[in-house]
Amino acid sequence: MEKDTDLGGIARRIHYTLEGLDVQAYLRDVIRKVYRHPLIHVFHNAAITDVFGYVGNFVTTVKSDGRVEEIRHGATILATGADVYRPTEYLYGEDDRVLTNLELEEQIAGRDERLMKSRSLVMIQCVGCRNEDRNYCARICCGQSVKNALKLKEINPRIDIHILFRDMRTYGFREDHYREASEKDVKFILYEPEDKPQVQAVEEGGQPALRVTLPDPILGKKLAIDADTIALAAAVIPASGNREISQLYKVTLGPDDFFKEAHVKLRPVDFAADGVFLCGTAHYPKHIPESINQAYGAAGRALTLLSHDIVTVSGSVCEVKENDCVSCGACITACTYGAIEFRETPQGRKAWVNPVLCKGDGVCCAKCPTNAIFLKHFTDEELLSQIDAAFPEEEIVQQFDAAVGDA
Repeated sequence: MEKDTDLGGIARRIHYTLEGLDVQAYLRDVIRKVYRHPLIHVFHNAAITDVFGYVGNFVTTVKSDGRVEEIRHGATILATGADVYRPTEYLYGEDDRVLTNLELEEQIAGRDERLMKSRSLVMIQCVGCRNEDRNYCARICCGQSVKNALKLKEINPRIDIHILFRDMRTYGFREDHYREASEKDVKFILYEPEDKPQVQAVEEGGQPALRVTLPDPILGKKLAIDADTIALAAAVIPASGNREISQLYKVTLGPDDFFKEAHVKLRPVDFAADGVFLCGTAHYPKHIPESINQAYGAAGRALTLLSHDIVTVSGSVCEVKENDCVSCGACITACTYGAIEFRETPQGRKAWVNPVLCKGDGVCCAKCPTNAIFLKHFTDEELLSQIDAAFPEEEIVQQFDAAVGDA
């Protein structure tokens, strides 16, 4: 299901990685394989309007190019990607010389004439994140700025490049590229969030320029840098449709509105809802190689599920004693997995538990006013029997007598 007219997402605007991967060539190859594969059906301009069912038996309603279609499927992979923050600061949108890193990369790839003639470029990091509104790090921005700086130095070694940062986070082997940029005279200047850089359009010697001012903590003075172009490391933000998708598939979002996995180490591509998996920047901001590796993981988990003829569920699931059920709906309200519903029976409308969706947390049992719903293998009788087996009556009496005697 592709929400745009073309496959590829934001990768269509990325031309190379810090490691040297040709993104457009890779993307063209993947898209060609998708369209040629006889078992893959692509829906463009797709919008998911309704979802019901459970692992092995999902039914998703899709509206695509004016047509509405129901698709029955056993597994779901959420790869909704992410959006790019549109800056409101640093004259972005007011002056066409102020770009985002993505726009800068597109101009580098297209050998934009004005950019190629630029004598000075300033990059400002952490635009739209690591603040009160978004307190997370977008992760990819530092590597992307270093990548663009190295590419520009390769094309025009004389261009003067300043990167204004709060923390340079080129983690892992990307640290080598950070050192390479420093050796090629890319200047890194620290700024504090309380005293951010200021940008204004000026004229110097009859030539228009963008003046960036900020305090230098090492020199102890205020710097003024005149730049021909400014590139902003705009934050990666959650896709706008994440909340709607999370409600449709009954999966969890994290505090930043990216999708949250079931367990960060044990189930990194799974959700708590069985049969639904995730990958890519829908999860959190990540580099292209990380997204590809996680996509392989999600595909592997889906194939593992689909390779079986039946779905095996846990034995610890809830059941309803129809004679005791008064159809109050308290259990349905309490169940966060949507595992309980009303069904018509010879005795009237009664609650029914779908064992595939039930996770056996027992919340519904605590809510039921008539004890009509119970958790298999954890009934009162079984728990009391375990207590009796662990502490026989004679032993309890002896301990009581001993305690009384000591008193």
